Amino acid sequence: MTDLASLDYFSDATVAQDPYEYLACLRSRNPVTRDPHHGVMAVTGYQEANEIFRNPEAFSACVSIGGPFPPLPFVPAGDDISAQIEEHRHRFPIFEHMVTMDPPEHTRTRTLLSRLLTPKRLEENQDYMWQLADRQFDEIATAGHCEFLGDYAKPFATLVIADLLGVPEGDRDEFRTRLAGHTEPGSRVGALDHEPVGSNPLQWLEDTFGSYISERRATPSADILGVLAATTYPDGTLPALIDVVRPATFLFAAGQETVAKLLGSAVRVLAERPEYQRILREDRRLVAPFIEESLRIESPTKVDFRLTRRTTRVGDVDIPAGTVVMLCIGAANRDPRKFDDPDEFRLDRPNSREHIAFGRGIHTCAGAPLARTEGRVTLDRMLDRVEDIGIDDTVHGPGDDRHYSYEPTFLLRGLQQLHITYGRALR
Repeated sequence: MTDLASLDYFSDATVAQDPYEYLACLRSRNPVTRDPHHGVMAVTGYQEANEIFRNPEAFSACVSIGGPFPPLPFVPAGDDISAQIEEHRHRFPIFEHMVTMDPPEHTRTRTLLSRLLTPKRLEENQDYMWQLADRQFDEIATAGHCEFLGDYAKPFATLVIADLLGVPEGDRDEFRTRLAGHTEPGSRVGALDHEPVGSNPLQWLEDTFGSYISERRATPSADILGVLAATTYPDGTLPALIDVVRPATFLFAAGQETVAKLLGSAVRVLAERPEYQRILREDRRLVAPFIEESLRIESPTKVDFRLTRRTTRVGDVDIPAGTVVMLCIGAANRDPRKFDDPDEFRLDRPNSREHIAFGRGIHTCAGAPLARTEGRVTLDRMLDRVEDIGIDDTVHGPGDDRHYSYEPTFLLRGLQQLHITYGRALR
């Protein structure tokens, strides 16, 4: 019998398809335990992961995307490697993006996004979401079946973030084709572990947004892109063009990918458990907790990484400086010490919103409010537009023998396809 803990998380195909038994096995040994293949410290406990997320002084985000790939660009020396990290920061994958930054650079860059993600702008974007959801369901509602990710979730997520960032209406079809259709290398920007080490999967987005912002700096305007072009740091200085473009494009990329995965997991539960369709139709206030439980039980981001700056004790384990730490978000959100019956989807779970699907601390996902709203709008409108939502047995098999394929990535958790059926259009 195979010892689950001996499997290679990063390459084993069975773990990629269903990681939860493997991760539970690691947690049963210790919520903080060293992986035997790549030397990373796997953190599978909720409390322990939360503690590391909130401690950027001891744990650097410089490896957040690549983890142990490629190896560190230096040999760690001593119990505090902060100086070595800064000396070699430019050699880490996508070092130029906010997701890998530490304070103070992270703080400065995040302020640029805060000028965009204002309550007023999010409210305007939500109005657009309702209209877009109706248009998307107009395309599929009468067919009686669809491949939900390709026909709805991916184009919806792409166009929502395009609206938020002010992409001109005339350009949005190209964004939908390039990104929702996955026709360009940059279209899989959320699954960066598919990209060659050192490549920049955001290049098309950077070039496109760079052109937008450059034009509006030359000719100021009152539109959203014009606001971005004129955004300054708190001290009043104007950022370099690329420093405005990068956080905007990464928000676009990460939001498109993770939201599509959230919508897929939520609709799968809705289709597998028809009682929830009745419950949610009767009380739409329950749509929001349904989305939270969907995020908890199938976190779109499976793992995040940190590099230990200073030798630090977490739980009962000393983590030496220079150790890559793998924060297993999907495992932490199923930690039985935090969540009762953690492998069960429970709409009445009182603490489901305490999940860490969006991380914690300074790197909490800036687009979390947006993702939650996209989930709520989609389910609300779906319940209005179609009925008797079910899984397509001809593709995924009958109810007692379902087959789903998940993307073979160590970073993200998402279905490759979700074929559903539904009854007549209700509106």
